[in-house]
Amino acid sequence: MESRSPFSLSNLYNKKILGSGLWVVWICGFFLIGFSFYGTQMLPTFLKERIKVKKFDDFSSPKITIFAAPMPFVGSIGERQSLAVRSWLGLSENINVVLFGQDPSVFSFADSYGSRVSVESGIDFTFLGTPFFHSMIARSLASTSDISALVDPETILLSNFYSTMEYAHKLDENWLVVSSSQNVSNFPFLLHSDGKKWLADNGKHVRIQKLQEFLARNFSSKPCGDKMIIAWNNGGDVPLHKGVLPPFLYGKGLHNHWIVTEALISDFRLVIDASLTISSFYLDNIDPENYVSGRKWELTGNSLLGRLYGSFSFREANCSNLFRFCKCGRNYLFVNTHQNVAYPLGYKRSLNLRNKVISLSSTREEILNCVDVVKSLEGIQVCFAKEPLKLLTSSISLSLSLENLLSILSDNNKTIVLGVAGYSYKDMLMSWICRLRHLQVSNFLVCALDHEIYEFSVLQGLPVIDCAYRPTNISFDNCHFGTDCFQRVTKVKSRMVLQILKLGYSVVLSDVDVYWFKNPLPYLTSFGPSVLVAQSDEYNSTGPINLPRRLNSGFYYAHSDNITIAALHKVVEHAANSNLSEQPSFYDTLCGEGGSYRLGDNQCLEPETKLLVHFLDRDLFPNGAYRGLWEERDTKKACLRINCFILHNNWINGRKKKLERQVLSGLWDYDINTRMCLQSWQGNINTRNYF
Repeated sequence: MESRSPFSLSNLYNKKILGSGLWVVWICGFFLIGFSFYGTQMLPTFLKERIKVKKFDDFSSPKITIFAAPMPFVGSIGERQSLAVRSWLGLSENINVVLFGQDPSVFSFADSYGSRVSVESGIDFTFLGTPFFHSMIARSLASTSDISALVDPETILLSNFYSTMEYAHKLDENWLVVSSSQNVSNFPFLLHSDGKKWLADNGKHVRIQKLQEFLARNFSSKPCGDKMIIAWNNGGDVPLHKGVLPPFLYGKGLHNHWIVTEALISDFRLVIDASLTISSFYLDNIDPENYVSGRKWELTGNSLLGRLYGSFSFREANCSNLFRFCKCGRNYLFVNTHQNVAYPLGYKRSLNLRNKVISLSSTREEILNCVDVVKSLEGIQVCFAKEPLKLLTSSISLSLSLENLLSILSDNNKTIVLGVAGYSYKDMLMSWICRLRHLQVSNFLVCALDHEIYEFSVLQGLPVIDCAYRPTNISFDNCHFGTDCFQRVTKVKSRMVLQILKLGYSVVLSDVDVYWFKNPLPYLTSFGPSVLVAQSDEYNSTGPINLPRRLNSGFYYAHSDNITIAALHKVVEHAANSNLSEQPSFYDTLCGEGGSYRLGDNQCLEPETKLLVHFLDRDLFPNGAYRGLWEERDTKKACLRINCFILHNNWINGRKKKLERQVLSGLWDYDINTRMCLQSWQGNINTRNYF
């Protein structure tokens, strides 16, 4: 017994120590659980839900498409743009470039770089060649690359642009990265021919650190300017923001402010200011080449969009959702200065800066000190801390006369396509314009019947003039065939045609309810001078097509010559003294009352002026009642079967019925929801807002 006693005492003593140790472990465990719960509660819900990192297996070098809208590649502007694009391509083989443009020099430049640089001309442009920002965004969102980036065509990127995109790609989030660029008056380094390294004057390689130091010494950032870099990850259907992006003109500044503000408010994506990790700059040289005659109206157009779209405004941004991406030593951080939180990339939890404790690891202390520096630096949030921008309320107009517009727009044959519309037909006007653009018909001009459609056209980037002698009190829904409104409106068209003919330009007058399947101009102009070529309104499938009052004045071609001008004078005078529309005046004047001047089954000869009127083949130029084409199950296929050039959406009363027939038939090229011409990358339109 005595020999076992020491062992028992020792065993009991050990048990007491073990029990005390377990109590300590339990107490520490409860303390740690409580502290963890408290820390978790202190973390903003936004962080717990939004900051995630992909699994290690998901890491890969992202494929990036940089989108840009350059000016023509000529002169000093072309040189600066070329340098910028070369700097982008040299960052990684995973970077491709898409240039939005229509100028031949843009295509020539892209061809020299092979498949890595392409040109997209299918977006919406103004008639002066300025692209629309909303159309650029839509095309960029349709990209199949991992990341899309919009970069100013003169902005030069250094290598940390790609590394920043790699870090952002690691996030298991939908994100939007923005970065402001700085301007320098002189950059004493040259880009090597391979585009991958920079050289000093002596030809020696310059490290990226030295370039960054130079930019830091010559720092002149404009965080709220129009040189902002915007990038986002693709995949999924998460939009950048709620609502519809207004039709901003690219390069006028306000579009960047709007899209970042709306992204912050919408909270669909993590919005990250990466200005501290992306080195980018542009040469601050004001070049007169940037200012093209006739673009003055574009400088103020973006500020006037609120007049056109009542729901559009500049709202106050919620900067509490804005994160800043920075590097502290070897650590990359997402810092939210409003929520006082830092989230190191790769860490499993964030640092809540509200609860700085005394005992910190050297890494955490370094991070906290670095965060203090970041908080003291100005970021893009200053762009949104100001009062919301106020929209201008002054009226707008093109600073171009009719003569100027005609000289800019007319084709090699001095021919103009004239469309006439009032505000009630604005959507049909845009579909008509989009179709012409698709057919690469750019020599069109809009004649505005009211002030609302004039301003609408200006803001849509269309070449527009006020119609001479335009009527007042145009009904929105009741200005169809047979109404007094219709009679007053139609008489404006012949007056405008006559005015243009006198200036030496031939005219194709096309109502905006005429759908163009293919370009009819080569065919129409082949008839030569002293011939008025017009659509027939005859609905019977057989028999003469030049019967009394079957000349349709909604689609015709008039050549600019003395005989045609004299005959149109007679039409205008006849219409002015008639209580009918201008259409009967065309026929009665040029073909004689009752058809007394008819020649055969498809022509007339006006005896005084000797103008020949030719009625167009209805298989090629059918009216709305011919062969029941609009009632076909597939109107487009039926028209193509008979080789239509155009199809007129007439012989139907009422704007709504006409709109419904055209939209539902598929002969529609404008999406009123996105306010863009339909492109192959946009998909099908949603028709619910049309009727």
